Amino acid sequence: MKLDRKEILKTLETISIAGEGQNMVESGAVKNVLTFGDEVVIDLVLATPAMHIRKRAEDDIKRLIQENFPEAKVKVNTKVEVPEKEAENTIKGKSIPGISNIIAVASGKGGVGKSTVTANLAVTLAGMGFRVGILDADIYGPSMPIMFDVEMEKPISITVDGKSKMKPIESYGIKMLSIGFFTAPSQAVIWRGPMAAKALNQMIFDADWGELDFLLLDLPPGTGDIHLSIVQALPITGAVVVSTPQAVALADAKKGVGMFQSDAIKVPVLGIIENMAYFTPEELPDNKYYIFGQAGAQHLAEDLGVPFLGEVPLVQSIREAGDYGRPAALQTASAIESVFEEITRNVVQETVNRNENLPPTEAVKITTMAGCSAVKKN
Repeated sequence: MKLDRKEILKTLETISIAGEGQNMVESGAVKNVLTFGDEVVIDLVLATPAMHIRKRAEDDIKRLIQENFPEAKVKVNTKVEVPEKEAENTIKGKSIPGISNIIAVASGKGGVGKSTVTANLAVTLAGMGFRVGILDADIYGPSMPIMFDVEMEKPISITVDGKSKMKPIESYGIKMLSIGFFTAPSQAVIWRGPMAAKALNQMIFDADWGELDFLLLDLPPGTGDIHLSIVQALPITGAVVVSTPQAVALADAKKGVGMFQSDAIKVPVLGIIENMAYFTPEELPDNKYYIFGQAGAQHLAEDLGVPFLGEVPLVQSIREAGDYGRPAALQTASAIESVFEEITRNVVQETVNRNENLPPTEAVKITTMAGCSAVKKN
């Protein structure tokens, strides 16, 4: 049997390397294809030394060629050529076709309820008729699988336009991806920055997100490696910062706003949301107790000149709803539903204002991790 080199290359165009948007022929990973009778030899060059990515690529090649050419004997010669050090901590910035708005939900400090706000914003947007997705970008502490009661779900691989893609998990009409879908509940993710960036890259660009009006990014707390990778990977429409009223949280929230507004990043801040604003006991519905301080986030928004999007009270049912995997805003005709409807309308309005008055955000190119002074626009 004589093998046709062009047919083999056509077959390889249906395979992509994990973490890369292009197929392995377009990306240049396939350097050479040689045929000798019924034997085919493929020279493959990978940009990552990760063993699981190498094995998956080799297995995909052998499987597909043998499916299309049953009598073929396949040999894959794999070589790893790691890019320059500069590129290890970066993700090539590009947009995702079909996604209209990408909103980053951030906090300077952990434990202020950022993920809870993200989940409830998502279901409220969906209830308003928008098509919504969530990317759980908190690699080291993913929480969306729990909050949407899909802890045991696993994304499946589907073929889209001849390319292998991850199908996001869907719950309550929300499409989502999280590193939590790929690890055991008790498994700690112990990765350095480049590995975390690679995982994010796969969830962003190797997924079939389809048509979305909003993709919400649930960022980890702080202003670190993941945040830089995200603003480099995607042209973010705007950022929402979540804080509690207490001074220690506000100090970190101010840093979060400053990161997005910096000359190097320039992501518009849509506004600040105050979580755990006050506590009202069921038996005293007219009373408000400002446990963590009063209107701190609102005052911060005024000081920084950014919109105040609203306040979320400290209510036991919000916590319980998150633990049970059904966001509290799904409780129809409830006070919590009304709270998140108001906040979500404000987010939508600020997004509209931003799109009407400002040019599209660009992804940024990070040439060093030492500081923002070396961050440049693509």
